Amino acid sequence: MPNLDLLVTFLEIHRSGSLTAAAARRGLTQPAVSGQLAKLEQELGTSLFVRSGRGVVPTAYADDLAARVGPHLDQLAVELSPGYSGTVRLGGPAELMSARIMPTVAPLTARGLRLNVTLGLAEDLLAALHDDQLDIVVSAVRPKRKGLVATTFVDEEFILVGPPPLARTVNVDRLADDPVKALAHLPLVAYDENLPIIRRYWRSEFGRRPPNATSITVPDLRSVLAAVIAGAGVSVLPRYIAEPALTAGSVEILHQAQVQPLNTAFLVTRPGGLADPSVALVHDQLKRRAGTWGTL
Repeated sequence: MPNLDLLVTFLEIHRSGSLTAAAARRGLTQPAVSGQLAKLEQELGTSLFVRSGRGVVPTAYADDLAARVGPHLDQLAVELSPGYSGTVRLGGPAELMSARIMPTVAPLTARGLRLNVTLGLAEDLLAALHDDQLDIVVSAVRPKRKGLVATTFVDEEFILVGPPPLARTVNVDRLADDPVKALAHLPLVAYDENLPIIRRYWRSEFGRRPPNATSITVPDLRSVLAAVIAGAGVSVLPRYIAEPALTAGSVEILHQAQVQPLNTAFLVTRPGGLADPSVALVHDQLKRRAGTWGTL
């Protein structure tokens, strides 16, 4: 079994896609990181990465290894980290916070860390961050305000879903020829009156805004899904929200995008915010765990 130092270095390379970035995070020189990677590959008897113009690309074996050892190394890092007595003020969207963020950061409280969590819309949370009312914001949009630092966090995949009875009303031939007309009779269940998620999907896939009527507007994607399951209409949702209903057969994907629409979420702080050890701990824990999620 390789020693932990080699596995930790491997995981940093896998998550960052770069020997240079991994060296910076590990506090090592790049030659040292290269040497550790070479030693690990020798011990395992296989190559783990292929060099590319932008860094390194993991092999299938490396992806499997990262999936197997990553969660255990992350938990070990938490257990061995020093005690923390500070409070980190964390903000983000309710759905992502419930599904991914809270299970990731809650174990840190065992080390004495305290969390104060605010749920809300990105622009409101970013304004609070700017005004020093929050320390970290998980944002679905890249901040435009000066004085904020955004780090790429995770990609969300969006899909168009509806209940089976409504799905059966869509003419498959027309959907292929003129998807806007094929879907126009379906009522929409929306997160907001301006249809931000639905409008983006229609424009990216069909080149125009949806002409559909809206049946329900509710500012919670979990409630949107519940309304869709109940037959109130169709909607565009992140796959991680819709996946349980898809598996259960409560909803179906109504349209297969040629290139699946993605939205990048960011971890946003103020300049110098990561100098606070407690804030840095939460930020690092989220970045590490996101490396195991892939696209949500």
